[in-house]
Order: sequence, then structure tokens, then C-alpha cells
Amino acid sequence: MKLPNLKPKAKPAPSPAPTPENKDLVGQRDRLLEKFTVMQADLGGAFYEMAIRDHVRLDVLTRKAAELQRVDAELLAVERLLELERSDAAGLCPSCGSPYGPAVRFCPQCGSSLAPATEVAA
Repeated sequence: MKLPNLKPKAKPAPSPAPTPENKDLVGQRDRLLEKFTVMQADLGGAFYEMAIRDHVRLDVLTRKAAELQRVDAELLAVERLLELERSDAAGLCPSCGSPYGPAVRFCPQCGSSLAPATEVAA
């Protein structure tokens, strides 16, 4: 009968420490995420209440949805800024807001030119 190899296995190399995130941006993201969640539940609840009473007011729902969309856009902007910090990107695309790396001439997300206007004219 052969005994199993009982040698201790080598420990994996520790992963590099995550880059610290901007605490203000993280706090802002968390507040916006909480606000978005509450507003989304409120919109769903308002529609449900209107529907069971057979009195749906589209103007009220549209107004709530527009405000929810505004908060969602703010949240997306903050998340992109955090992503930019984490990825050491060179900047954000002026067309779509996606981060891009150094020496990149076209946005990897939307394909827009990232070259300054003076370079394009030359």
C-alpha cells in the first residue's frame, strides 16, 4: 500500500494589494446607489398602488422615472471615475465616457477618435 505524499504545498504568492479608492467617490457612489434603490422601489410601489386602484397617472410615473434616470446617470459617472482610478487609464472618452489606456487613438467602447483636434488636422 502506497502512502499519499504529505509534503506541504507551496503557498500561492500573495495577490497585489488593491489600489486604494478615493473615499469621497466611494461615499458618493454608496449614497447614490442607496438613493437609486429607494427611488426604484418607490416607482414600482407607486405604479402598483395606481394599478390596483385602476387609476394610473402617467405624468406622475414619468416624472419619477426621469428623476430615477438622473440619479442613475450620476451613479454611472461616479462609477466611471472610480474605474478610471482603479485602472490607471489615461482618460475618459469625450463621446461615451469610457476609460481608455495610454497611447490609444480610438475609444475601445464607441470607436471615437481620441486624438486632439490639432493632431487630426495635421
